[in-house]
Amino acid sequence: MELPEILGYCGALIVGLVLGLIGGGGSILTVPILVYLLGFNPIVATAYSLFVVGSTALVGTLKNIKQNRIDFKIAVIFAVPSIITVFMVRSLVIPNLPEVIVSIGNFNLTNSLFIMLLFAVIMLLAGWSMIKSKAIYSENEIKEFDIMHFFAIGTQAIGIGVLVGLVGAGGGFLIVPALVLLVKLPIKKAISTSLFIIAIQSLIGFLGDLKTLNIDWQFLLTFTLISIVGIFIGFILSKKISALELKKGFGYFTLVMGFYIIFKELY
Repeated sequence: MELPEILGYCGALIVGLVLGLIGGGGSILTVPILVYLLGFNPIVATAYSLFVVGSTALVGTLKNIKQNRIDFKIAVIFAVPSIITVFMVRSLVIPNLPEVIVSIGNFNLTNSLFIMLLFAVIMLLAGWSMIKSKAIYSENEIKEFDIMHFFAIGTQAIGIGVLVGLVGAGGGFLIVPALVLLVKLPIKKAISTSLFIIAIQSLIGFLGDLKTLNIDWQFLLTFTLISIVGIFIGFILSKKISALELKKGFGYFTLVMGFYIIFKELY
């Protein structure tokens, strides 16, 4: 086993570890690990990421179900349009992306470059969200759920579904604020409900890739199992470490990674 492969599997452990420690964010590392360390094509990497993210989030969801932390009614309202959108993007849009999307002079925006640049932008947004999470998630502003927010929830769920389908990340950094600000869920319940939505939408989105990609199941299952081990370690460590400080630190790291991807892809 060569060094990049060893580092890639170590990265899988970190993906689960971060997810277990702060309830999200780890999935944003999966695509860069698969592309830059393990050499996968970005389209394949986003598909594999959906499976890894969905399976790891499902483990966390089972733990939250036992602790009665999930609002299933809100989860279904949010998840249905999101799941349909992710599946359609993976099964219809991704396979039909042209090899060169835009050509300007000597610059060609290929489908792989487009996905990685979009992913970098998502990483920048995710990093900023994690750094500013205290202000966004203030529980002093929580109000009772207003049923008039259903349309806003569905619209945002579709938008998140498009992004998740394109970049293969769980979208927790977008879903949690939506549940807090639109649905008025308490932050702890919003995080747990988000994890459930991520698990379902990611795994169903991955189904859209089965008819268009040849899946290396041995590698994918190994990578996923290591990530699941990581989430259990994260659960244990989360009782001893401040999640807020970790989230901010990881947010800065994510910002750096986002800028690195942009630089690497364009220069």
